[in-house]
Amino acid sequence: MNRLQARTPHPAQGYPWGILPDRRKVGRYTLRNAQDMRVELSDLGASLLSWHAPDRQGRLADVLLGHAGPGPYAQGLGYLGAVVGRWANRIRQGRFELDGRSYPLERNDGEHHLHGGHLGFHQALWRVDQDGHALLFSLTSPDGDGGYPGQLEVQVRYTLDDDGTLSLDYRAQSSRSTPINLTAHPYFNLGGGQGDIRDHLLYIDAEQFLAVDAGMIPVRQQSVAGSAFDFRHPAPLGSRLDWPDPQLKLAGGFDHCYCLGEAKGQVREVAVAMDPASGRRLTVSTDQPGLQLYTGQHLGASPDREGGHYAPRAGFCLEAQAFPDQINSPLAERCVLRPGQIYRQRTRYRLDIA
Repeated sequence: MNRLQARTPHPAQGYPWGILPDRRKVGRYTLRNAQDMRVELSDLGASLLSWHAPDRQGRLADVLLGHAGPGPYAQGLGYLGAVVGRWANRIRQGRFELDGRSYPLERNDGEHHLHGGHLGFHQALWRVDQDGHALLFSLTSPDGDGGYPGQLEVQVRYTLDDDGTLSLDYRAQSSRSTPINLTAHPYFNLGGGQGDIRDHLLYIDAEQFLAVDAGMIPVRQQSVAGSAFDFRHPAPLGSRLDWPDPQLKLAGGFDHCYCLGEAKGQVREVAVAMDPASGRRLTVSTDQPGLQLYTGQHLGASPDREGGHYAPRAGFCLEAQAFPDQINSPLAERCVLRPGQIYRQRTRYRLDIA
């Protein structure tokens, strides 16, 4: 039995979406609210597939990028909408040490490990259960899965409230000590896919970000002041992407983690994005220490829903998480889940009209 077969649970009620080449059946699920918002999800990767929301004239449009069918999701092209883990973002040289033991991981991003490897959580079929008005996605990641120690039991609860808030509540327990850093990877275009994201205005409540090397591994905390990275006042993404900043040149755009300060277990508002043309506004709140801003510069290989491919900068990501490569830093213990402990993470995406 291969890894993916071993991680395929019994399907919950939903409606069929497709069958993968390895014969796994993929389902699709829907959340609605009183505003006629509609969020669609899949058990493949616990993925966010679409989010239809009104503009200032009340016209509905999909603000998430997505594929036409499950095939590209199964290939992990761009991780569109998926939950990624056990480790979101990068681990230097695909290796970490924990309690005196070294653990090698897959190097699937040059010399480094990214998003749990090519068979990470984004490739697994999750169990889906109705939980009141919410959908509860569950996954068992066996001991040694992807090179990580411990059997990990993971749950992600999605709730869509009438005020336009999509809540993601994560919970996990492990049989052995293991690093954990989970996030969701939706790509937003608040214009409903009309044009790119350059006109979007962005605010991020952070005074520092993590500067990276050529492998996109953090090398230091750096002040945002006087740089392209300063979004403490709303600014258009396009003009900031045009700055002659060495960090932007390294990444081909923004692919950096902002340091949000000490959360003390509280969910707080950390970012706001707005599309002036449609009036749609996205507010991000989380209890995590980091927020990865990615401006979709590598989207050219990702199929769209119309039979073509997305252009670079067709969407942006705001991913709440721990810091990249934190397991290899002095802050490592903060991202280690010990037996008997419970990992919890809370992130909120709210859509309304500015």
